[in-house]
Amino acid sequence: MALYVYNTLTRNKQEFIPQIEGKVGMYVCGPTVYGLPHVGHAKSYISFDVIFRYLKFLGYRVKYVQNITDVGHLLDNDDDRIIKQAQIEKSDPYEIAYKYELHYFDCMKALNCERPSISCRATGHIIEIIEMVKTLVEKDFAYSTPEGNVYFRINSFKNYGALSNRTLTDTKSGERITVADDKENPEDFALWKRAEEAHLMKWDSPWGVGYPGWHIECSVMAKKYLGATIDIHGGGMDNIFPHHESEIAQSECANGVNFVKYFLHNNLVTVNGQKMGKSLGNFITLPDLFKEYDPLIIRFFTLTTHYRRPLDFKETQIKEAGDSYNRIYESVSQARSLLKNKQAASDPAAAAYNDVKQIISDFTDAMNDDFNTPAAISHVYAIVKLLNTETHNAAPDIGKIKAILDFFSSHVEPILGFSFDAQTSSTNDQTQELVTYLSDIRQKLRDAKQFELADKIRTDMETVFNVSVKDGKVSNK
Repeated sequence: MALYVYNTLTRNKQEFIPQIEGKVGMYVCGPTVYGLPHVGHAKSYISFDVIFRYLKFLGYRVKYVQNITDVGHLLDNDDDRIIKQAQIEKSDPYEIAYKYELHYFDCMKALNCERPSISCRATGHIIEIIEMVKTLVEKDFAYSTPEGNVYFRINSFKNYGALSNRTLTDTKSGERITVADDKENPEDFALWKRAEEAHLMKWDSPWGVGYPGWHIECSVMAKKYLGATIDIHGGGMDNIFPHHESEIAQSECANGVNFVKYFLHNNLVTVNGQKMGKSLGNFITLPDLFKEYDPLIIRFFTLTTHYRRPLDFKETQIKEAGDSYNRIYESVSQARSLLKNKQAASDPAAAAYNDVKQIISDFTDAMNDDFNTPAAISHVYAIVKLLNTETHNAAPDIGKIKAILDFFSSHVEPILGFSFDAQTSSTNDQTQELVTYLSDIRQKLRDAKQFELADKIRTDMETVFNVSVKDGKVSNK
């Protein structure tokens, strides 16, 4: 089955065919580094991490570019977000940007998101940004003003609004930023802004000292690392308008070719059914979330919802996801421990077991259907059921267990980004084996109704090994 993706440009699923056979160029809008990463970042970058992983699994050579917006992201009152945060923290904007960039990468590592092939900062591409702005001015798609600003003529691009399905009449004055007095039309957006004397992040340009607008940065970096036309452009649905719409306009006007083949957008995050926001008191940062939950459980919970559907953060559902993840972890890690001590009489492939073969096929079909991770995880549940049946048999089929575990090693873990290996837990190998052994003994004592001794083992395990022991699972505290 071929890979099909939902293309926001065409509003339907299309077979994915890259420009160059065997190679994929993917650009995903990265964070604006002015605060701690939050659950919205988790939703977006876990989603595109899985897409990155699956494309590589299919054999593509993928160049994954993700930017860091460290200048130029304007607030509604025309202030730069990073500069405003620097004022709040009584720091300088360069320090703020670097500080929160490190926080972002730390959180992504905890969520087991692979680093992009290229991670590029906007401030490292000022020369290229100025050159693209000059090209747009020379082609009469943009204009400079006596005040030192440069704006894109939105009326010069007839397809503006095609991505977001909006017309120019829908693009109302002041919808994105405060309307500047020096614009030809209120809808025109900034490519370059004049910097005030006190503005620290500023550069010389043909139009005076200033700094870039938000949209132009991504057009420049996408072109530099992936070419004038790219295969995949990703980001959150909140990026569709005006950010991605403006990227298309300025890129196609400057370069003279189509900008993107496939636009992929992840949906947004709510908290208990409400839009997340600091003013609502339900804003959740990832460092705070990690104090309560294992980051891999957050990853698992996120992937139980399709990337194009909204994700509602509810504590009860996160706990349920944690229980499910721990059950899978326990089943797989125990089976791997079992295989250390036993060898199959032969080494049959998964194809020798029709039930295993079918689940593997169902899993890949789900991923080929626009990266349907909830369906893929449902097939993981199904194969864990088979695994548990075999590991609890008096005479388990070691070959079948190996075939199932091979599926975890070759598909589930590298594609979905989970880790069910006992060696990756916070305890070392010997301790994990002892915990598993004691857990098995405790269960046998419970089966024999020797509850007092079973309870003592549980208490000792929790005290000595710092694990939480409940009927049916063992997890790190």
